[in-house]
Amino acid sequence: MPAPEEIITCVDCGGRCHLLTHAREDDQWLPGDLVSYRCEECRDRWDLVLPDDWDGDPE
Repeated sequence: MPAPEEIITCVDCGGRCHLLTHAREDDQWLPGDLVSYRCEECRDRWDLVLPDDWDGDPE
């Protein structure tokens, strides 16, 4: 599985949210993994769960 996006758009302010979470020890990301982001503008934190059908493709 590919890694989640390093930077996403904050839904609150439109700023840039940076990935805080590191991959597992085996360097893999799996559906159901919790990933956290922090916005550099408003400092909000976003905790997201990779969906069951996640393949790294935003479409």
